[in-house]
Amino acid sequence: MTAQVQHNLPAEPNRFVGRARDVAELSALVRGERVVTLSGVGGIGKTRLSLRVAATALPGFTDGVWLVQLARVSDPELIVKEMADVLGVREEGSERLLDGLRVRLRGTRTLLLLDNCEHLVEPCAELVAGLIADCPELRFLLTSREPLRIPGELIWRVPPLDLPDECHPDAESVLFFVERAAAAGARAVTDSMPDVIRLCRALDGLPLALELAAARSSLLSPGRIADRIGDRFRLLTTGDRTAHARQRTLLATVEWSHDLLDHKQRVLLRRLSVFAGRFDLDLAEQVCADGGLLRGGEVLDVLSGLVDKSLVLHHGDGGRYHLLDTIRHYAAERLREAGEEARLRGGHLRVICAEMERCYEAGSLHRRLSWPARAVHFARGRTLLDDCRAAIDWAVESGSAELGLRLARAALAILAVRGDLRESVGWYERLLGLDLSDVPADLIGVAKGGLAFGLETRDELDRAAGLIEESIEEQKRHPYTHWLGVTYGVALAVFFRTGQSDRALRYLCELEAAAAGHDDLFNLTTARIARLNLALFQGQPRQAQRFGEEALALAMEAGHHWTLARALTHLGAVAEARGDLEAAMRHHAAALPILEELDNRVELARCQAKVGRVAARLHDFPAARRSLAASLVLSRQTGRRSGVVRALVALSVLAQAEGDLDGAVLAAAAASALRELIGQHDGPARTQELLSLARDKLGEGRVALLWASGTEQEPGAVARRILDRTSDGRACDGRACDGRASDAADVHEPAFPTPSLPASLFVSLSGPAIRELRNATLTVREREIAGLLTEGLSNRAVAAQLVISPATVARHVANIMEKLGFSSRAQIAVWAAEHGLDNR
Repeated sequence: MTAQVQHNLPAEPNRFVGRARDVAELSALVRGERVVTLSGVGGIGKTRLSLRVAATALPGFTDGVWLVQLARVSDPELIVKEMADVLGVREEGSERLLDGLRVRLRGTRTLLLLDNCEHLVEPCAELVAGLIADCPELRFLLTSREPLRIPGELIWRVPPLDLPDECHPDAESVLFFVERAAAAGARAVTDSMPDVIRLCRALDGLPLALELAAARSSLLSPGRIADRIGDRFRLLTTGDRTAHARQRTLLATVEWSHDLLDHKQRVLLRRLSVFAGRFDLDLAEQVCADGGLLRGGEVLDVLSGLVDKSLVLHHGDGGRYHLLDTIRHYAAERLREAGEEARLRGGHLRVICAEMERCYEAGSLHRRLSWPARAVHFARGRTLLDDCRAAIDWAVESGSAELGLRLARAALAILAVRGDLRESVGWYERLLGLDLSDVPADLIGVAKGGLAFGLETRDELDRAAGLIEESIEEQKRHPYTHWLGVTYGVALAVFFRTGQSDRALRYLCELEAAAAGHDDLFNLTTARIARLNLALFQGQPRQAQRFGEEALALAMEAGHHWTLARALTHLGAVAEARGDLEAAMRHHAAALPILEELDNRVELARCQAKVGRVAARLHDFPAARRSLAASLVLSRQTGRRSGVVRALVALSVLAQAEGDLDGAVLAAAAASALRELIGQHDGPARTQELLSLARDKLGEGRVALLWASGTEQEPGAVARRILDRTSDGRACDGRACDGRASDAADVHEPAFPTPSLPASLFVSLSGPAIRELRNATLTVREREIAGLLTEGLSNRAVAAQLVISPATVARHVANIMEKLGFSSRAQIAVWAAEHGLDNR
């Protein structure tokens, strides 16, 4: 049975009418072409057509079809983040989010639908071109009024709906209008088909124009609508003659629709344009009502009228509304003309700030509250993030530093639970660059701590260190708040990671005293977890166990699931360190559903890796494989290479437990290479133990060759080699396991050509003679590296001198050992000195 392909395509709001030929042609094109751009004027139906094509193409894309909506994105730097959010990619430290996307998409058969690219053409072109070059199986379907103009792009001009003529009075545009008019409650539209045909021709078959006209058909006949449309066309043709005729037609349609609104509807429509995303009735009343032109009690009726006229869309998910992008931009122009922009956008900033602060206070500050009660507020906060972006933009534009910093502080709590702090760094950098003379000092202190929080997750530790100290010293001058505890927690991470343990311990003591003195269970849990990690580092598992149990009790008392999951996973680490594998499994398994509920796939991948490692040590190899495969999938989806490193280390444990030392060394090497690539150098101590054991069993030359091979192979190939082993522990044939040869299958073969000399010659020669003969097979680069080994240089030092990678050096060293029959670098160095390769 074929697995269902994943996607995030929305359900169609009403029946799709017409365009059967277009859908068939485009469905074939997206399977064969790398980039297909649906180009055309706004309102011509690009989005609706692209969604139907994407849905039709689903079976051909085994790794999913994903919609990325760019209409709400105004900052080009956020395009990558929007795409990453859709694909579930999370930023990791200082690595670029784009690298995470490459990891997520490379090798996948995926279709990405980028909708509304016209205001971001250049950055979209750069991003699409780069991803296409790096990801051979990736396909793009885009909608844009302007093509990207990149190599390989197929530009497909979206035509209007077919217009009626004498031979085809039932053309697509006619069927479309009749369908939508009936849905709007119009009666007997088909009784005046000549007028319907005239109207469809007047509107040039533009779907949005027809949709707006159909919305009025319950009040006006098709003939009267056609008459009014004609007047507006003539009016706008005297405007910008350089604009496309259909663009003028669309503007005429929108203008006409606006003119048909009553006064209060016009007022509400223009004011609703301040919302960036979906909004509900309560928000609309708070932002748009003024007690004069539009009173709060009138908003519902007026909003319902706008919905009836298709100028505002209504969704069943909690009574949410939104404006079509074209309508929102049109309404924003009317807002500026009315002189209301500053007041309405300022009001929007205040309302969104207050809403987010309520979510933060109820979800995070309440000391003891059940998780279901908290979760409601986190969910609400997530729905407001689009409006947070727009509100902070206005705070920066208008110089409203205090409101902007308050909003950023509240939103940070929502972002942190999902581990996505990238945006907050940009928010704080812009807001802290404003005039802060009238901003309370304690709020500035919190903001510096919030900026340091984001910088620490990006591995910008030097910047974070200075900010964190300023933040703590300023906050300590004021009454204790939850944020001082959070800032202390960031300081612990920064200073432990930079080796400043004395400073970290001082802040840990201050955190414990402050959090305990103010009954701050959330931050007291953080302090206990820090104590646990310190005790483990110092080799005190019993102490770590006690701190873990205290952290778990505090988390359960507080009712915050994020802290609960953290306490459970850390207790699992303690149990594993103590050798109690059953308890470790129980703790990690208990954390899994909590992390799934939080939608924190980064931490979920980490937990699955821990489950897999423990299962391997328990010799439950099938369970280990399931968990480690899941961990790898999650890490790939979120673009977290550190997660892949963690899974590879666990796979090394699995291979060793199964007696597969070759696989264990390969996985450890792949993990080491990837760790080095992302700037992490704190490898697990077990690696050296593994290599020592492997050298005893396999020989140093063999281990060196395996290590070099592992560092150069793709991590996925190494992972498949271990995951694809049969249930009895034998390495299966790569082709039999997954239908294709494993990339790791050749590690058992020599990494160099065998000398083409008679076997009898080797039998008659002594060991030294064989080495002399094989010396002739050393390449120029290998002889160069052998000479540098006489200076006692490491692979990294050799690589720096020769301007090559350390992995390449390791490969050459392994080849030299094999060719000369040596088992250590020291033997190579001695031999090189004897042969005059030491350059002395």
